[in-house]
Amino acid sequence: MSIAECIKISAIFVVDKSEIEIGLVWARAGGRGSSRRWHQWACQLSAGCVVTSQSRPTIAMSYAYLFKYIIIGDTGVGKSCLLLQFTDKRFQPVHDLTIGVEFGARMITIDNKQIKLQIWDTAGQEAFRSITRSYYRGAAGALLVYDITRRETFNHLTQWLEDARQHSNSNMVIMLIGNKSDLDSRREVKREEGEAFAREHGLVFMETSAKTAANVEEAFINTAREIYEKIQEGVFDVHNEANGIKIGPQHSPGGAGLTSNQGAAGGQGGGCC
Repeated sequence: MSIAECIKISAIFVVDKSEIEIGLVWARAGGRGSSRRWHQWACQLSAGCVVTSQSRPTIAMSYAYLFKYIIIGDTGVGKSCLLLQFTDKRFQPVHDLTIGVEFGARMITIDNKQIKLQIWDTAGQEAFRSITRSYYRGAAGALLVYDITRRETFNHLTQWLEDARQHSNSNMVIMLIGNKSDLDSRREVKREEGEAFAREHGLVFMETSAKTAANVEEAFINTAREIYEKIQEGVFDVHNEANGIKIGPQHSPGGAGLTSNQGAAGGQGGGCC
């Protein structure tokens, strides 16, 4: 069975009034006794419900828009650590290599509107590149990440950028991220080089540290601001979800969210990718 055939597993928690969704896309393997349970969780999530660690769905928080992001770049540049720092506000010094695609989500506020960011963190290995490409489609924003202490990760940016633009919509907002700014003494890529690359290719640029959280919030939120401004300018068709933007229940009369009974309904489709 192809590794691209998978089920999405997620848990959502509310911390300090912010909705935080963490999860992992697992390859489906035959013979696993728990696969049915994971599939039920995925179906509840796809129905818009919150799945807790006790498997009790609750009402999801309302939002005006949902923006889909993708995080791309070489293995080991800190993509998963950036996501964890943004969604969970913590740093994990030892992190397993991403297998396939991980994802998380968080609510932010822009122009007094609740925006839900759904963020897909992709594997950097060549073996998973075909899976990564499938997630470019339907993304409104991308964080293209390199490691300032490893010159080769910067040298590979052109390939990543070409891949992204070939497989995504032309209006996708791309933020170039030079990560691990806390390791300045080991720097191999000057900040000016990152700025020049961003100018040449029409990208937004920022250096971050997933360890110290420097500029992590700004990177994700500024990307969302760029997307929101494009919506206001009419660049994005918000009624076409292929653009990576979904109108939320705040824009839908009577769209107060799903109840736990609705979310737990059996036979709900859409749980698998």
